[in-house]
Amino acid sequence: MSGVNPEKIDRELAHEIVGDSKLPNYEEDILPRMARLIRKLMESPGHFGPFEHPYITFTVKGVSRITMAQLTRHRHITFDIQSMRYVNFSDSGFINIPEMGNDQLHGRRAEVSEDVDQSKIGDSRTSAYKEAIENSSEYYDHLIDLGVAPENARAVLPLATKVNMTFTMNLRSLLHVADMRAAGDAQWEIRQLTEALLDEAEKHAPITMKTYQRDLKNRKNRIAP
Repeated sequence: MSGVNPEKIDRELAHEIVGDSKLPNYEEDILPRMARLIRKLMESPGHFGPFEHPYITFTVKGVSRITMAQLTRHRHITFDIQSMRYVNFSDSGFINIPEMGNDQLHGRRAEVSEDVDQSKIGDSRTSAYKEAIENSSEYYDHLIDLGVAPENARAVLPLATKVNMTFTMNLRSLLHVADMRAAGDAQWEIRQLTEALLDEAEKHAPITMKTYQRDLKNRKNRIAP
């Protein structure tokens, strides 16, 4: 690192990380140099390889299988997901979609049929969603009581079913997930999850994550998988 000369922005970032604490000269010197190197790597297309060396493991509880399906599309991530073959999901619960009760349109391809009374559409959406969830849960329990194996009874459960999972990814993969899933047009749940992952990763890789948040976030598809 001796050949890396930090600039003002790098020293400011290093100071932001360590605050006003007194550090040995080595750390006071090395942190701005590390910030400079990381910033230059991020600014240079095709130089994201070094971010594949650090790994981080997350455990997430109670996300929908909708979000699980979106996250598992990403490459270079190792998953362990709560099994619907071996676990009874009678008490797993289901996510509440905050946009469901809103009388405005949200998401892609959202259209209201001409046959629908739009005067109380928010309440109608909430009621229809709740009824569908309750019915699927009741049928699942009934099938289990009839001796149907969970791996077959799960067919009636909706994608809103909550699931737990553990996954390991390198920093480059995390930054690519953030490029895609923290974007404003991403679905609300995976957007919230991604923001939580970024916050947690910042505790372990503060220079990289703060540099990403400051310089690269919201530039969709900048970091290829």
